[in-house]
Amino acid sequence: MSKRFLSLFASLLVLGFATPLRAAEVQVAVAANFTAPMQKIAADFEKATGHQAKLAFGATGKFYAQIKNGAPFEMLLAADDETPAKLENEGLAVSGSRFTYSIGQLALWSAKPGYVDARGEVLKQGAFDHLAIANPKLAPYGAAAVESLTRLGLLGSVEGKFVQGENIAQTYQFVSTGNAELGFVALSQIVENGKIKSGSAWIVPPGLHSPIRQDAVVLTRGKDNPAAAALVKFLKSDAARTVIKSYGYAL
Repeated sequence: MSKRFLSLFASLLVLGFATPLRAAEVQVAVAANFTAPMQKIAADFEKATGHQAKLAFGATGKFYAQIKNGAPFEMLLAADDETPAKLENEGLAVSGSRFTYSIGQLALWSAKPGYVDARGEVLKQGAFDHLAIANPKLAPYGAAAVESLTRLGLLGSVEGKFVQGENIAQTYQFVSTGNAELGFVALSQIVENGKIKSGSAWIVPPGLHSPIRQDAVVLTRGKDNPAAAALVKFLKSDAARTVIKSYGYAL
């Protein structure tokens, strides 16, 4: 065995991401708002460890119901911190495995350039027919939107214009296709390398709603899965954190 190979292997061990002798898979339920960063993280994770993260994206509330009904997920990356805590308390998640992987930011967005102003005054003007919002009973970003509108004193005037998406991904589609002139989405859906990719947006001040603290947890099915343990470690790494920040999340 060459000195060069030994040096490279030792370096990988120091980093903690040496490719395992037997790669494994982990089934991961991921909040819809975290789709783009998690796809990137999963690809990097496989390159670094050899393990594969099989991803399913959707509403946190629906994932909770599916997990309660026996869905074969081994890890959950939720859009809130309440659902992972609830699963842990109910014995459906590994005690002590819960951690915050990101803090989400809410944005009011339109696919039309110049439509949404930098202070969100477009909401007060009310010159729109449809306002997209994720189901506040299932999606934390939808709940944050309702809370923000309530604090602004605008809920009553715009509630009749709601177009409700099942999750934040569907809400984004309503706006991107023009079925709604504007809508509340996750900043991560419209940001790339720190800049709004298209259209116009107002980043909702965090003080208008409760923090969108997004927690991950290992589910009981993933307790002894080395890929689940490796993914937890990778999500806490500088490599993953750099990706997460690039999509507009706080940490």
